[in-house]
Amino acid sequence: MDISVVIPVYNEEEALPTFYRALAEALDRLPQSAEIIFADDGSTDGSADRLDAIAETDPRVRVLHLSRNYGQTAALMAAIQNSSGDVVIPMDGDGQNDPADIPRLLEKLADGFDVVSGWRLAREDNALTRRLPSVVANRLISALFHVPLHDYGCTLKAYRREVVEDVRLYGEMHRFIPIYAAWEGARVTEIAVSHHPRRFGKSKYGIGRIVRVLLDLLIVYFIDRAFDRPIQFFGKLAFGFFGLAFATFAGAVVLRFSYGISLIQTPLPLLAATIGLSVSSFFCSGLSPKCRRGSIMRRAGARPTRSGESCSTRHRRSASRRRSAPTMRRCDVWHSRVHRTRPRGVRCAVGDEPRARPSRPGR
Repeated sequence: MDISVVIPVYNEEEALPTFYRALAEALDRLPQSAEIIFADDGSTDGSADRLDAIAETDPRVRVLHLSRNYGQTAALMAAIQNSSGDVVIPMDGDGQNDPADIPRLLEKLADGFDVVSGWRLAREDNALTRRLPSVVANRLISALFHVPLHDYGCTLKAYRREVVEDVRLYGEMHRFIPIYAAWEGARVTEIAVSHHPRRFGKSKYGIGRIVRVLLDLLIVYFIDRAFDRPIQFFGKLAFGFFGLAFATFAGAVVLRFSYGISLIQTPLPLLAATIGLSVSSFFCSGLSPKCRRGSIMRRAGARPTRSGESCSTRHRRSASRRRSAPTMRRCDVWHSRVHRTRPRGVRCAVGDEPRARPSRPGR
């Protein structure tokens, strides 16, 4: 399979028919083979039945039904893990992304890039609650991680499979995939894409999403600064707190000998001792992951990167070996906690045959 279009869906029943027709027309014009994988993220409005009906009529379409609403990132990862294309193209299912931009993304990939990110240059969203926070967040992310993209939040992107094959995400971290790819040596670029106003339904995200994105940003920043060198990160904090504890205790000594204030009469010694305990905690936080990681690597027999070989090169070679080996994947549609009956034609994960789900007794 050449192309996998992966689409998380949550309560988009009205938008799906129009979006699917536009997507099918765009893929029909491509010379490459393609598949469409919808991940129904616990929809409650009939989107699941609509997707099943689409899968009945188009052999390229497969549908994954999540047992509840796990969030956009989890649904997107489920679709990616059950795809088989050499190029993975995620899209939103609300119709705001334009499938006509897919050929342009593929042309840019053919120029030698590993990730092509969409840039909603003329974004059709609310200026105060959507566009302004997005501009601030994108500039902050680019400044922190030195990956100059204008629109991290645009779902429409194109990835080579080796870039996303082993990525594991949670929270709102799907927007940071280009950063992970850049860390592994991938070539990342962006192109301007179309963005349509929402015609059906309503947005699932509001101003509260900013808090979740900022928290995930802190996690990514910590991974960038401290994951492979924790003692340097926590050691700097330890030395800073040690200086603060020393200054606090020095202030207490000055009060004692210059102004006659007993150490018992001021809280500064207790504050200095508390800060001193933080110094020990930071040093332990920096040392324990490093020792544990070294023990795990020795136990697993991990080898270092060979001279002249980048991490991304080694990753791609191992990924190609994994793709050449036969794999068995369990159909995610058949989840033990899902009891609703699906019609025939629901297409499951790679390697599974379409089959009907048994009805609940009494129906």
